[in-house]
Amino acid sequence: MEKNNLKAWLYLLPAMLFLGVFMVYPLIDVLIYSLEEGYNSASQTFYGIGFYNYGYVLRDPYFLQAVKNTLILVFITVPISTAIALLISLGLSSIKKLRDLFQTIYFLPYVTNTLAVGLVFMILFKPTVYNDGLVNMLLGLFGVAPIDFIDGPYWAKMLVLCIYTIWVVMPFKILIFTSAIASVPKTYYDAAMIDGTSSRRMFTSITLPMISPTVFYLVITGFIGAFKAYSDAVALFGTNLNAAEMNTIVGYVYDMLYGDGGGYPSFASAAAIILFCIVLTITCINLLVSKKKVHY
Repeated sequence: MEKNNLKAWLYLLPAMLFLGVFMVYPLIDVLIYSLEEGYNSASQTFYGIGFYNYGYVLRDPYFLQAVKNTLILVFITVPISTAIALLISLGLSSIKKLRDLFQTIYFLPYVTNTLAVGLVFMILFKPTVYNDGLVNMLLGLFGVAPIDFIDGPYWAKMLVLCIYTIWVVMPFKILIFTSAIASVPKTYYDAAMIDGTSSRRMFTSITLPMISPTVFYLVITGFIGAFKAYSDAVALFGTNLNAAEMNTIVGYVYDMLYGDGGGYPSFASAAAIILFCIVLTITCINLLVSKKKVHY
């Protein structure tokens, strides 16, 4: 028995070393940086230990704007993208012919470069000297005045960012949902059909409970991915996200490190730790909810 335990630990050793070097150590290092007050990156010196960096970050209007943008993005895009992906997957599962073709088409945005997709969205939404953009042309058919979705009002820019994020993340969710639905035993549906169960009842009583672990997985990874959003905003609004009022928490961390006013690793570390705490809190809440809603 002891030999088997030793062998198991030896198998786990490479993964533990990898996690320790690339996850645990950086997290501890960031925590230390966040507590060093007045850190000078040139001289590698600081004058004290405390929570000043956290206080500064939490009072910084740019950080508060980034938190607001990130939370809006998270709580809008994750539920909508998951629901739409589930509906599309249900439709694909009911199609026998051309199913593989449709799956490939839906998966194309996932393998397309993020900046390329952002450029396409700019062409769709941004007015030019030649026209008001394709979206505004379509809105004009209903008598709606042109809207500058890229450089215009805040709500318009946030709407484009949410649509863009949903478009980018949905293909992966469709692929996972389609696989999960295909793995549900057909005998359950055959028994339900014999009893005359409606399609809606089969979905709520068979399909949804059977794929609930997949739903939970996609919601958790969706929340984490949305909290890490940065490249999506850059693809649409450029690198000066503070001026556009469209920065995210990850963007704020990057600006504090490498931006025009950067060179403040202590502030960036404090913001990163705050982001870690937010993600950890929401993940724990989801785990508590999953105990009652997820069926393994």
